[in-house]
Amino acid sequence: MNLVDGETRAVGVKFTGAEGRRIARSGAAGRRMGITTGFGVLALSAAFLLSSGTHALRAADCGSVAAPGLDWSGCSKTNIMLPGSDLHGANLAGAHFDSTDLSDTNLTSANLEKATLVRAWLKNAKADSANFAKIEAYRSDFSSASANGASFANAELQRAEFAGAQLKNADFQKAELGRADFDKAALTGANFSFANLSRATLNGAVMDGTTSFSGAFMYLARIEGLDLSKASGLQQAQINLACGDNTTILPSWLKAPSGWPCPPDDKD
Repeated sequence: MNLVDGETRAVGVKFTGAEGRRIARSGAAGRRMGITTGFGVLALSAAFLLSSGTHALRAADCGSVAAPGLDWSGCSKTNIMLPGSDLHGANLAGAHFDSTDLSDTNLTSANLEKATLVRAWLKNAKADSANFAKIEAYRSDFSSASANGASFANAELQRAEFAGAQLKNADFQKAELGRADFDKAALTGANFSFANLSRATLNGAVMDGTTSFSGAFMYLARIEGLDLSKASGLQQAQINLACGDNTTILPSWLKAPSGWPCPPDDKD
């Protein structure tokens, strides 16, 4: 039986001559297409498995123990104890550290952009040059932390605790700092441009050099006893909203409002 007969008998009809040869060629082409399609499916399957394996390896970092330079981006690390960990240079962008203890942790040069640290403890943490931009850290504790040169730009830091922290040249541009506490914090060179400092506590902070308050909202900000003589960007309208006293030192172009001192702040 020749190829033509085989192809035509499969459908119960026998064609000969040119018609038979045409049908035979069509059948052979179909077989080749089927083989090619099969190889294509196998290739796609292999690519999917490789991609899944790569993703699994990347996600496996979430289960890794704290170590310098690791990738915990997007990982959930809430309500756990990590005091004294070394996360120097780690990628923690978008990670969740709500109610987590990060006290005494080394976060030097770590990237925490868009991470959540609501009610987290970072007391005594070493976070110089760290990136805290756009974090959510309501009521978080950065007291006595060292975050010189760190970025807190556009961060949500309402009622955050920065008492005694080293924040020289830190960037707080457009940060939400309502009722944040900077008592005895080192703020020389810090940038509070367009930050919301309403009801924040700045009295007792140290500003040995230029600190920028350009465009900052200072409604009832506590600046009693604060030396602002080297501050930049301050306008009379901002000082009129703030709460100082006769020990507040203002730049030469500003004067103390008649309403000073303010009554004690209601901490609630």
